[in-house]
Amino acid sequence: MDESPEVEPSPGVTGHMQFHRMDDMTPTDFEVLREVHEENLHKLPALLLSMLDLLGGDEAYPVDRRAHSLQAATRALRDGRDEEYVVVALLHDISETLGPLNHGDVIAAILKPFISESNYWMLEHHPLFQTYFYGTQVGVDPNGRDQFRDSPYFDQTAEFCALYDEVSFDPDYVNESIEVFVPMVHRVLNKAWSPPSS
Repeated sequence: MDESPEVEPSPGVTGHMQFHRMDDMTPTDFEVLREVHEENLHKLPALLLSMLDLLGGDEAYPVDRRAHSLQAATRALRDGRDEEYVVVALLHDISETLGPLNHGDVIAAILKPFISESNYWMLEHHPLFQTYFYGTQVGVDPNGRDQFRDSPYFDQTAEFCALYDEVSFDPDYVNESIEVFVPMVHRVLNKAWSPPSS
């Protein structure tokens, strides 16, 4: 996987924390902890992209879920969606392996610090909205999404599923390569970590 030249080299972790209990942490420990968090943030894009690659082994669908994700992102890109939206389209299903019963919740939680409230809501709810297209076939109410009609993000999520998710299982669709999206993932996830306020 080619990385964009914009991607900064990893700062690395230069020390080792010495505490046995968190309430005994020293300023030096907290500095190393900051470095650990920065290192994890630096590695996050590659980790998420490797999770996307793992979806390439699924041969039960008309196209594997990696190709499905690339198709969804390509369609969003070609429709002129902003970069964050395209990245969300690319990564929307990567947590299906980790959270087969709640993959929308999982990926939404991972990306929450980096994306807008509307894209977060869309990720979290897209699995339910997707059942609109197949629910009757599996004994699920296809209109389950209607409970969220009052949400300001209802239309965006319904549109995402209709335009990018449910149609992206086409073996004849020519999508962009992953290399097109790698720099986008790095840019969207390139936000500084700060401790939560108490």
